[in-house]
Amino acid sequence: MQRREFIAMAGAAVSPLGSPETAFAAPADTSVRPRPLVFPADFGAHPATRTEWWYATGWLQAQDAASAGNATAQGAAPALYGFQVTFFRSATGLPASPSRFAAQQLVFAHAVVGDVAGRRQRHDQRIARAGFGIADAAEGDTGVLLRDWSLRRAGAADASRYTTRVASERGGFAFELAFAATQPVLLQGEAGFSRKGPKPFQASHYYSEPQLRASGTLTLDGKPLAVQGRAWFDHEWSDHALADDAVGWDWIGINLDDGSALTAVRHRRADGTQFYAGGSFRAAGGPVRNFGPDEVRFVAGRRWASPASQASYPVEWAVETPAGRYRVRALFDEQELDSRGSTGGFYWEGLSEVRDESGRRVGLGYLEMTGYAGRLRT
Repeated sequence: MQRREFIAMAGAAVSPLGSPETAFAAPADTSVRPRPLVFPADFGAHPATRTEWWYATGWLQAQDAASAGNATAQGAAPALYGFQVTFFRSATGLPASPSRFAAQQLVFAHAVVGDVAGRRQRHDQRIARAGFGIADAAEGDTGVLLRDWSLRRAGAADASRYTTRVASERGGFAFELAFAATQPVLLQGEAGFSRKGPKPFQASHYYSEPQLRASGTLTLDGKPLAVQGRAWFDHEWSDHALADDAVGWDWIGINLDDGSALTAVRHRRADGTQFYAGGSFRAAGGPVRNFGPDEVRFVAGRRWASPASQASYPVEWAVETPAGRYRVRALFDEQELDSRGSTGGFYWEGLSEVRDESGRRVGLGYLEMTGYAGRLRT
């Protein structure tokens, strides 16, 4: 999936999707090309690539309410929360140096909790150079750290268990969550080689772990709540995540209620037309059906104007795929993120529902929209 404009650190202008514009400029230099993904090694970091992210989203409810089948004892709908935690690793492209202070890799992180009933999103962000025990993206398996925020994986490759810890005094939230795999790893694209455009180097390595069973503790304003729910995990690494002809993308990752997993993405030109598209569908226990670039169509519906960035985001979509036609609707509009303190710029990312053609809600997941408040810089 993603990310934003330029920041300055250690004297280098660095793109959040990687290094300075001059580094990794030659397509022949890319290390991202068709190959089998190997686990657990590919769960870990790939520091030779320009950019990488580990991304978990999902929904949470109080454990008692969620166990009772989405209703409280009084019959009222239980509180529903969306969450996101993303760690980014970005190669600066600076020349190799024996100095431990040389910023060869940067680590960024975003964490979000969305209160659906309260229509409130809490957000925090961090950035640091890798090293000194402050920030790290480990090779060999998932292990990312940024001060006291962390995301780690354990277990067999086909039975992952992730744990994440985040605490934000400024945002008034914290969570300690565990995500347990209920399905095999889903390889996106051609066996994990996911194209972002027609040219061979416009691609990433990309896999997902949908339908993760989530549980743990969510703390809001000092009040802890035992929660459980469903999560979606993505890991993606690339040298060329966005073609020059594109300004951003629209993406959904949806856990459907019947155990299926739906991914759809389109990359947009400046005039809003579709530059490239893709995605996948996997029924519970079934094979993956990957979508070709001409098999996915996003049609914008109702829009919401951000008072912070002045960007106008489509918060309702009709999404057409070979697996069916769906209506995607944000559960509340105010889910824009201001990431100017880390990866730079604004983007919209939030908990959304999916309905089938009859209007029946069939799943929950995340919608992400980038490039609406300015071209995504990669």
